[in-house]
Parts: sequence; structure tokens; C-alpha cells
Amino acid sequence: MPAARFQSGDSVMGRWPGSNLYYEVKVRNYDAKTRLYTVIYKDGTELELKESDITSQTVFKQGVTRSRSRSRSRSRSPARTRRSRSRSPARTSRRSSSRTTEAHRENIKEVLEVRLTPVAVQHENNSNSKPEKKEEKNTATKVIEKLETESENQASGRYNLRRRKDLCDGKPAELEKKEEELVLSQSKLPAAIKTTDLEFGGRVGVFLLIVLLPLAVLALLILCGQKDASLKSFPLELPPLQSLWDCQVFGIVLLWLLFQVVLSLLPFGKLVEGMPLKNGKTLKYRINGFGGLVLTAVAVGVAVYQEMDLSYIHTHFLQFYTSALLIATLLSIYLFVCSRWASYDELAPGGNSGYRVYDFFMGRELNPRIKNFDIKFFCEMRPGLMGWVLINFAMLLAEMKHQNLENPSTAMLLVNGFQLLWVVDCFWHEEKLLTMMDIVYDGFGFMLAFEDLVFVPFTFTCQAYYLVNHPNDLSVFWIATVITMNGIGYYIFRKANSQKFAFRKNPSDPAVSHLKTIPTATGKSLIVSGLWGFVSHPNYLGDILMCLAWSLPCGFKHLIPYFSLIYLITLLVHRNARDERQCRKKYGSAWEEYRKAVPYCIFPGIY
Repeated sequence: MPAARFQSGDSVMGRWPGSNLYYEVKVRNYDAKTRLYTVIYKDGTELELKESDITSQTVFKQGVTRSRSRSRSRSRSPARTRRSRSRSPARTSRRSSSRTTEAHRENIKEVLEVRLTPVAVQHENNSNSKPEKKEEKNTATKVIEKLETESENQASGRYNLRRRKDLCDGKPAELEKKEEELVLSQSKLPAAIKTTDLEFGGRVGVFLLIVLLPLAVLALLILCGQKDASLKSFPLELPPLQSLWDCQVFGIVLLWLLFQVVLSLLPFGKLVEGMPLKNGKTLKYRINGFGGLVLTAVAVGVAVYQEMDLSYIHTHFLQFYTSALLIATLLSIYLFVCSRWASYDELAPGGNSGYRVYDFFMGRELNPRIKNFDIKFFCEMRPGLMGWVLINFAMLLAEMKHQNLENPSTAMLLVNGFQLLWVVDCFWHEEKLLTMMDIVYDGFGFMLAFEDLVFVPFTFTCQAYYLVNHPNDLSVFWIATVITMNGIGYYIFRKANSQKFAFRKNPSDPAVSHLKTIPTATGKSLIVSGLWGFVSHPNYLGDILMCLAWSLPCGFKHLIPYFSLIYLITLLVHRNARDERQCRKKYGSAWEEYRKAVPYCIFPGIY
């Protein structure tokens, strides 16, 4: 294995990821396994760079000198002078642009010829993710001038390492665009770097999750359907096969998925662009989920009017679960196989470890598509969330049937109403989903397929499923308490998410321009006031308060109705840890300053 070219403590010139600009950095260490250098910039930002993106200061300055000499010799060429004089004045600017472009091409080849290091797109919950325009200097001399200017900015306490508009060199916009296209055309994407930072306990951890998660949900549903829902009464023998599988139920689930696919493809609703990918491109998405929800409600209403017995879902609930589990597993296998032909640009940053089980779980491809149909975006909301509402309604009808009630119980109405509000809100703000971690960062594998198609519709309905066999009378005080709690949680959840989305879209928006922020080296800013100054994830806090309000109508006789609450807290705490690790590495000293301003993550004064 080759030895490290640079040693710890060396001051070298490191290329800023995604551009051809070099800055002075200090080498922290070298990982022989990944062959990456960990370097630290002057503002404290810590990144990993390949050896091809690092050069010694002596070599860098020599390259600058050669570039200057080459540029002067070209400009003094007699042949060039004679040709220039022979042309009419009307064509002067075109020749000038040609010479500038030619000089820029030579500079790229001789001085700043590097390979772009892939940078994982990282999602942060309270930063401005507006795409930045990458601008390039047309000579290496201006790179040095840029470095000196930014050094002065660092001394004054600013974090932004990118070029400002007031430092623009005055190049025409058309020429700038041509030069950017030239840089992209001459830059070659390398082979995808393998994922080395394994999550969820690595290969062993994800294997256990693949096996244990489906069994845990099955055990939850078995307990909810029993008269005695205590853990002590859990049956030791496996349920009979006929209670777990039915071909007719499997066909119904397939028809449900097909129906939702058709609704998502209907030509209504606006087309919006997602977050920029690694190659700078953006994908387009059809936002018509709310209309699809309305059409689904109409279809369900017609079915009830035609006297279709929706309580069939309750009596065959385990069979619906196993059918959905089989479909999610087959979809995950299909996606994993297809990802073998995906290009580097289409891979997710966290699902390319080379370990088949781990990559199958995390998902290798970021945005798998069949032509313009985005599979991950569809599964994130359509079949699972609409199935959630439909199952809740079926449980409401089953309660009236099993308990001989003329009207649903108050507890059942509260659970249905609270969760319907959450689902409607999600579809009303469907566009905001495009900035979430699931879409921006995570690949689409078994983890998200199981969560979207199985876990959400069959665990977040456990309160309604539980109430069918365990009715609970609520006092007026208790009703008012849970309504108030859900209202507070919803306000925090919606207000925080709206502020985050508005700030990402336009930080100058009057609705968010008053918020205090901390600038970072990436050009993005971290909000440190309002709800986002209260805790770093106020939207998580709102989610947890609402989930608690969904469970309280079931009473305190059994722990089973609180399973979704326990899971949600575990999930959000783990997701916060992932986000914290990524942001600390990405923002350096700016993140340390942010942590001092906002010390608590989810629960104020606790965590």
C-alpha cells in the first residue's frame, strides 16, 4: 500500500469540493484504508479530500507562474496580433472571448486539472439549502487573489469561503456560462467511493433489523387483536398459515397500489423541482397528492354507499399485513438488482458499502425511476398514508359492529380525527417533502420500502385497532386535555416546518428575514431564533406531542397503544444523532457556535 504523500500538520493547498478553487489547509490525518486525507480549513471546516485534490504550496505557486508566462506569451504572439488587426472592429469582442476561453482551457489543463471528489448531499433540518452558483476564475492568478481576499474575511470572523458578487471580475454572463460548461465537460466523474461509515450497527445490525422488525410488527398486531393485550398473554405458538395469508387479500393490496399509481399520474397539480443532485441537475415532481386524497375519499364513500363491508380489513388485518410485507420485500429486491446498472450520479451516499445485505437495507439508488415515475417519492406518502386513513376508518366501522354501537366512541373519533389532520396536512404541504432527509439523502431500499408500505400503515393504526376490542370511556376533562395537547403539538410541528421551508426557498422572505442566523463555510445559514432557537429540532418535538395525544385516548391498561410513540421517539433521537454527526463535520466551527446558541436538540432542558 503506497505511503501517504503528505504528513499530519503539513500546510498544503486543498481544492474546495465542487469547484476548482484552492485554499490553504492543514492536514489532520490520513486514512490508509479509504486513501483520504482529513484536512481543516482556516474557519474550522473539516473535510476529507483525495490526494489528487491536494498539492503542495510550492508546486501550486510554480503552476501559477507558468500560467502567467504562458498567458503573456500568447497575448504577445505576432500572428495573433496580425490576425486581430485584419478583423473588423465589430468582431473584436468575439476574438477577445475566444482568447479568454482558450486561456481558461489551458489553465484548466495545466494548473487546475483535478478530479471532482464526490460530496454526499447532506440534509440539515434548519439550514438554507438554496442552490449556490459555482463561479470559476479564468486564470490561476485570480485564484491566489481570491485566497488572499478570503483570508481577510476569515480574520474578520466571516465563514463564507465562496466568492461574493462584489468581488466579481466583470466577465459577461454569457462567457461565464460557457466557461462553466467547459469546466463540466472536461471534468470526469470518478468511480463511486464506497460507504465506510456504516449505520444501524453495520452489517450485523441491519441483518437483525431486516429479520426482527417484521416480527415485532406482527407481534404488535397479534396483541392488539386479543381481548387481553398484555405482554404476558402473548401466544407462544405461531398463528396458523390461513390467518397470515390469503390470495384475495394480496390481490386487493395490489389493486390498491395500482389505484394510487394511477392517481399520482393524473395530469393535474403543479410540477416542481427537487433539490440539486451531485451533478447539478434537478428532478421534476408532480404535486397532486391532496387531489389524490380527495379522489380516494370519494371512492371510499362510493364503496360504503354500495354497502361494501370495510370491516373486512379488520377481520383480515394480519393477512393484509403479510401481503404488504411481501410486496415491500419484492420491491426492495427489484430496486437492489436494478441499482447495479445505475450511474454514479444516481447512487445514494450512504448505500454503497459493497456489503450486499447492508446496501439492500439502506438502498443503493437515491431516486429510482421508471421513466418519469419516481418510485421513492410515490411510496413515501401515497399508498402508506392514504392506507393509514382507510384502515382507521375501517376500524371505526368495525368498532360499531363489534360493540353494537350506533355511533363511534369518543376515543375512536379522537384518534381518527387527530391522525386524519396529520395526513391531510402532509398532503397539503406535499412539496416540502422534497427537502426532507428521506428524499435528499437516503437511498430507497428495504428500510424505506418497509417503513412506507408496511410500518406506517400497520403500526400507526394500532390505536384504532386496539380500541375495537378495548373500548375506553373518556371524561370531558380528558377529552379537552388530549385535544389541547394535539393542538399545541400540531402548531409547533407546522410552524417549524413552514419556517424551515420558507427560509430554504428564500432567506429574504419577510416571514423569515427577521430570524437570527449563523453563516457557515458552505454558504448556508443556521437559524438560531424563533422555534429553531428553542431547540434544534422543534418539528420533532411537535411530532412527539401529537403522537402522545393519539395514544392517550386508549387509556393506561396496556402498553401496546404506546408502541408507535416509543418507536417515534427512538427514531427521531437516532435521526438527530445522524444529523448532528453530519453537520458537525460539514460546518466545523460554525456548528460549534450554533450548538452554544441552541444547546438542546428535541426536549428543552432535557435533551
